[in-house]
Amino acid sequence: MPNHLTTEEIIDGCRRGQAVSQRALVDQFSASLFSVCLRYIGSESKSKDVLQESFIRIFKSFKNFDSSKGSLQGWMRKITVNMALKTIEKEKIKFSPLSVDFNNSMSVEPSALHNMEADDLLKVVQTLPDGYRQVFNLSVIEGYSHKEIAQMLDIQEVSSRSNLSRAKQILRNKLIAFKKTGSWVKIM
Repeated sequence: MPNHLTTEEIIDGCRRGQAVSQRALVDQFSASLFSVCLRYIGSESKSKDVLQESFIRIFKSFKNFDSSKGSLQGWMRKITVNMALKTIEKEKIKFSPLSVDFNNSMSVEPSALHNMEADDLLKVVQTLPDGYRQVFNLSVIEGYSHKEIAQMLDIQEVSSRSNLSRAKQILRNKLIAFKKTGSWVKIM
C-alpha cells in the first residue's frame, strides 16, 4: 500500500502522524539521505544513526515543511546535513595539517573518471580525513560558500579554502594513482 501513495499523500499523512505515510517516506528517501550521511560521517554504522536521528527530526518538524519554499527532498536533505554536522561537532573533528606535497598543477585525465562508478567516487571521498571531507562535501556537493562553511564548522574562512584545496589535491593524487594502477591505493 505505501508504494502507491503520491508525494502529496505522503506529506499529508506525515503531517497527521500516519505510520503508513511515514513508512512510505522512509522507503522512498532513505537511500539518498543515507548517502548524504555517509559522505559527511564516513562510517556506515554512525551514518545509520545519523539517518535515524534525521528521520526523527523530519517527522517532528513536518508541520514546518512548506512546499512553496522548496522540494520535500531538499528540505529533508538540509535537515540531514545539519544532523550530520551536529554529530561531527559533538565528536570535535580537528582540522589538522597534512604532510602531503601539494602540486596544484597536476590534473586527472577524464579517462580515469570514465572507468569509475559513482560508488567508487563516493568511496574515495570517504577516505579523505574528516575535516577535509566535511569542507569538500559542504562546498562541492552542497554548494555552500566558504563564509557559510566557516560559520557552520566554527573555523576561519581561510581554513575552509585551504581545507578544500587540500581535499581536492588528495583526491587528484588518488585519481592519478587509480589511473596508473587500476585500483585504489592509500595515499597519505
